[in-house]
Amino acid sequence: MIASRPLRRLLAAASTLAVLATQAGAFDTSARAAFVLDYTTGTVLMAKNADEALPPASMSKLMTLYMAFEAIHDGRLTLDERLPVSEHAMSYGGSTMFLNTQDRVRVEDLLRGIIVLSGNDACAVIAEALSPNGTEPGFAELMTRRAQQLGMTNSTFANASGWPAANHRMSMRDLTLLATRIIEDFPEFYPIFAEKQFAFDGRAPSNVNNRNPLLRLNIGADGLKTGHTAEAGYGLVGSAKQGERRVVFAMTGLDSERARAEESESIVNWAFRQFAERTLVKKGTAVAQADVWMGSAESVGLVAEDDITLLVPVTPGTTLEAEVVYTGPLKAPIAQGQQLAELIIRPEGLPEHRVPLFAEHEVAGGGFTKRMLVVSKALFNRIQQPAAGEAM
Repeated sequence: MIASRPLRRLLAAASTLAVLATQAGAFDTSARAAFVLDYTTGTVLMAKNADEALPPASMSKLMTLYMAFEAIHDGRLTLDERLPVSEHAMSYGGSTMFLNTQDRVRVEDLLRGIIVLSGNDACAVIAEALSPNGTEPGFAELMTRRAQQLGMTNSTFANASGWPAANHRMSMRDLTLLATRIIEDFPEFYPIFAEKQFAFDGRAPSNVNNRNPLLRLNIGADGLKTGHTAEAGYGLVGSAKQGERRVVFAMTGLDSERARAEESESIVNWAFRQFAERTLVKKGTAVAQADVWMGSAESVGLVAEDDITLLVPVTPGTTLEAEVVYTGPLKAPIAQGQQLAELIIRPEGLPEHRVPLFAEHEVAGGGFTKRMLVVSKALFNRIQQPAAGEAM
């Protein structure tokens, strides 16, 4: 049979919970779609239309940047290399570095132009340099293939900048995944995302400030990219670190720059204030006692191999739901450290977490006398049970 017992009852007796988790109020975002990830623990805090492929606007520049970083890593580009500006690149409107065909621009300046200034022209210069056929559409095909390889299954690209196009789409989950890959894979470039200004060559005084509204709030924000078109609305891929925790998120579909600023700040504050990492069970401490059949002991303690540390809600007043599940009674002999059960923890509003549990100590098989007593007791209990249909 399967033994499934409420953790609350079992752990109250065993005194193993250092903290009783609590319930957090759900965050009701006004964004059309959003995805919020606790990067440190891998816990999904919010997912609203997270897999819907939507116009990403300039947030999709992160894919161009990722591929540029890869090219620098493998030697196809260098930071000091100077790239030409084509008529096509110069023709872009919107946010630009005001490049012209007389320019040859350092790759490092182009990266800052994309990250800080959201330069559409800079994206086209990078795209044409890395494209297999020298064109931006050719680079967009590479972007789509690379995104699929990285696990971004709801992303397709028509250009390098996020310029409106029918088949240029990304999901908020994909954008969050891309942001985490940039943080993990290219730590030497990531600090650029926190730069507040970049005055390229003094030629664009109207476009020198980073549009990320979180960078000036002193809440640990250090990236990544805003986006806006009439079709997409206002969006942001953001990240912030407080202490040892980092939160990464993506959202889109807000109706104003102010709404984007307020919503992104609210998401960061909610993620850090409503959740915290807690050690729920210490390594080697018995979570529960499992019944043992025909052994030298009638039960065995179930322990975790390591400390169980989870992100949990911290609003006071409610307890964590969890249970221990095993097929029992367990038959002796049992070796110390043998995997016997599973602890299932269900924080309110968060994905469940499953942890294997192991035998705290060895349980030898019972001797002949012990086995006879167990069998006799089982037979006696069966005899005492009334037959089907028998009056009681």
